[in-house]
Amino acid sequence: MFMRLLQLQLDPAHVDQFKKFYETVVFPQLQKMQGCLFAGLIKSKPEENEFISLTFWQEQAQAENYEKSGVFQKLFDQAKPFLSESAEWKMQLSKDMKLEYVQSSEEPKIKKYTVAVQNKETDELKIQPSEMFVRIVSLKIQEGKVEEFEKIYSSVIIPTLKKVRGCRYAFLTKSVGEPNEFISVTVWDKKEDADEYEASGKYQELVDKIKHTLSQFYLWKMSLEKDYSAKVATTDDLKVDHYDIISGKSFL
Repeated sequence: MFMRLLQLQLDPAHVDQFKKFYETVVFPQLQKMQGCLFAGLIKSKPEENEFISLTFWQEQAQAENYEKSGVFQKLFDQAKPFLSESAEWKMQLSKDMKLEYVQSSEEPKIKKYTVAVQNKETDELKIQPSEMFVRIVSLKIQEGKVEEFEKIYSSVIIPTLKKVRGCRYAFLTKSVGEPNEFISVTVWDKKEDADEYEASGKYQELVDKIKHTLSQFYLWKMSLEKDYSAKVATTDDLKVDHYDIISGKSFL
């Protein structure tokens, strides 16, 4: 299975219109695409204008065919009126050698991941928005430790999450093009269940199980924190993001 994340910045005034567009235009188009299993629109917490279009595919080639077919570009062009204007400006020299500022168009960020581990191969992605909640943890793993990390996720983390109240789905996905970058995606019945999981200490217990496989940069940061009793931020830190599910549909 293959996962595709499309990061979007929406104009706060057009969020409701975009949700309607997603349900009435995007869903029907994706349902026609061979191999598309699920599509969902999720909203970042606490950032009110940050959204992700999340799709699952049977195979990577089918997701790539969707992009090459022109359907994705057509949908994106239709979505542009709902997107925030770019805040990025660039300086350039005009033909008559005068300095001018040009506003750059901000294209959405697309991230692609293969699903390395999931609850069961036969799991059906039947996600209803209501109060459901998505939790995404980004990780970087040491070279030579990837196989061990995947094994721990499969044999320890998945069984543990299956016993946690409210945890509906769990996926470990590996970045396409960056084999040491992973994200763990969990889908919860409601935000309170995910909060309870973190507060209970279970999340930290699971992090401790895989800590030795994390990047050397992260381990060095941890040793600094221990030696100096102070927090140190690095680009390899475990990053935890939270999202509300605004809309979702299974095409199985």
